[in-house]
Amino acid sequence: MTNFPFLQNPGQNPPKPVRLSMPHPSAAMLRSTSSLRSLLHLSARLLRPPNPRLPRPPHPRLPRPPHPRLPSYPLAARPRFLSSSSSSSAPTTGGVGWATYDLVTDSLRASAVLPSPSASDPEPPAESNSWAVFDPASGRIVKQRSPPSSSTSAAAAKEEEEDEEEEEEGEGAGEGEEKGRVRASARVAKAQTSWSSVAAPRKPAGKGGKEKFSFVCSNCKEADSQWWGFCRYCNAAGTLEKYVPGTGGNASAEGSHIARSWIPQKSKEIVPQSLQEVNKGVNQAKWRIPLSGSFGVEIARVLGGGIVPGSLILVGGDPGVGKSSLLLQLASNILEGFKVEESSPVVYVSGEESIEQIGNRADRMSITSSKLYLYSGTEIEDILDKIQPLSPRALIIDSIQTVYVKSFAGSAGNLAQVKECTSALLRFAKLTNIPVFLIGHVTKSGDIAGPRLLEHIVDVVLYMEGERCSSHRLLRSVKNRFGSTDELGVFEMAEFGLQAVLNPSQMFLTEHDSDSEILAGLAVAVILDGSRTFAIEVQALCVSGSHRSGQVVGIPSRRADVIISVLMKQAGLKLQDNAIFLNVVSGFELTETAGDLAIAASICSSFLEFPIPNDVAFIGEIGLGGELRTVPRMDKRVMAIAKLGYKKCVVPRTSEKLLKPLNLDIEILPCSNLKQFINAIFRPQG
Repeated sequence: MTNFPFLQNPGQNPPKPVRLSMPHPSAAMLRSTSSLRSLLHLSARLLRPPNPRLPRPPHPRLPRPPHPRLPSYPLAARPRFLSSSSSSSAPTTGGVGWATYDLVTDSLRASAVLPSPSASDPEPPAESNSWAVFDPASGRIVKQRSPPSSSTSAAAAKEEEEDEEEEEEGEGAGEGEEKGRVRASARVAKAQTSWSSVAAPRKPAGKGGKEKFSFVCSNCKEADSQWWGFCRYCNAAGTLEKYVPGTGGNASAEGSHIARSWIPQKSKEIVPQSLQEVNKGVNQAKWRIPLSGSFGVEIARVLGGGIVPGSLILVGGDPGVGKSSLLLQLASNILEGFKVEESSPVVYVSGEESIEQIGNRADRMSITSSKLYLYSGTEIEDILDKIQPLSPRALIIDSIQTVYVKSFAGSAGNLAQVKECTSALLRFAKLTNIPVFLIGHVTKSGDIAGPRLLEHIVDVVLYMEGERCSSHRLLRSVKNRFGSTDELGVFEMAEFGLQAVLNPSQMFLTEHDSDSEILAGLAVAVILDGSRTFAIEVQALCVSGSHRSGQVVGIPSRRADVIISVLMKQAGLKLQDNAIFLNVVSGFELTETAGDLAIAASICSSFLEFPIPNDVAFIGEIGLGGELRTVPRMDKRVMAIAKLGYKKCVVPRTSEKLLKPLNLDIEILPCSNLKQFINAIFRPQG
């Protein structure tokens, strides 16, 4: 054990004393066994192997080169230890004694009297509630008014305290066992971690809890995790600036504006509830927000019956297809279902247009509702602040790629910004029961721009489709948590906005004279898109002796090659020397196999130059053996074609039994293979 020499020089002004959490008295001035034991613990810690993370001066008997981080300690900065405790008696040399630890010589230097402030030591004596801890950053022992928060120091102090308590004289066996049980139960309770701690933000291991930051280009506003000297997006040099998020990179951290806005109750007060309690007093028939008119009925069909309160709905589509017009009309339709006096407003927020431009479009579509509020902004926090006094019935954001959150790096439209803005609006919708509609841009491939996670966050994903040369628009449901994804809305772009199509089955049909020669090579196919039935026209043109290869428009080329090969092999048609051209009227994409029979009928009609009557429709799939196969929902297809006035329908023979009980005003022509089909349709009428 190391010997501790003591210096007693009352004439000098001793260093300022600092009282520790556990007093460590010196051996020369202590008389009780407990105080001597504390000194032994202190000396044992001094001889303990050094912590590699904390600098420590070299031992005097083990010469080593000085540590480069070890600072020099002036005499007034050395720590001092009180040499008496409450359990020990008064020291022999009057008053309270003080011991000073010298880090250079690894020894304690004692003084007999309490030091008094002087010019050399301007600081007053330490207060009774002062604590001394070692600061690894400065390499010295510093004072603080509160106990040390480090788990290591607290555990060491608690261990020493327990050792002293166990060895104190006069402690009974029963009392010791009781204290042991209390300590054990306290340790078990401390070891149990609450479930909420797994979601708490943690500091990165091994990095000392370094602050996260990124580098943002001042030119294009793109962010990068490393500094490259130039921006890798716009190649601008010297434009990268260090950006430290205000909430540590977490927009939902405590204290964030988005986290505390629109929260009706604290999360600690929310507890799991049974299904009966959730549905108690809720009328499911009147739960959804109703939509009126033919336009509203078409939207409600796609959404599954109406707008669900608190839902987050994403609408995507090509530029110019009519997304903004659709949602502006939807906002007006929501207000039509309520009285003007009792209705809450609907807020339309645009980050791309001014409110004057939106008002001009609303005037063109004859929208004059006084409860429709317009706002132009791009900051999520600002938007939520501005709409909070209005308490809107619905919120529309146009578009999600133009808004941003201040606490995250990067410009609007960045992958991180799109994700965080959508997450913030999702929390807003769920906490307030206000439905939120988002407009999303699409990429060149037709997918919604941004991370794929965007479509997983929202409740409903709708795609608006339509050709520029056509006035018809299709609103398709890709994801719907509150209804079926088989529904399809059909609209027509008119001068005053979108109008619902009452009979979508006639959209892709044209009127022809039954005696016209252009009917050769024309056949009608009955297909399903979602839950809607469409009758479309397929055209074929066979050019004999042509050295050019045929072209296919609106039909998968591989599927067309298979059908042509089956006609040559199984039906015996000599199509080798013909260039075959196929087309679907009105630019429709025929991807369903139910149109195989109509494609074969159009090719046979053009090759044989035999016009098909305009009151005949075709439903069926063609196999490689020339057999006709049934397709799903045959009854719904035949019922839809019968309502359009068709007199005959060619179907596979396997579906004849299913269609007989319907008693429809249409003649069913069942066929087993292509040869029976050609003999039934392409034969001279007697």
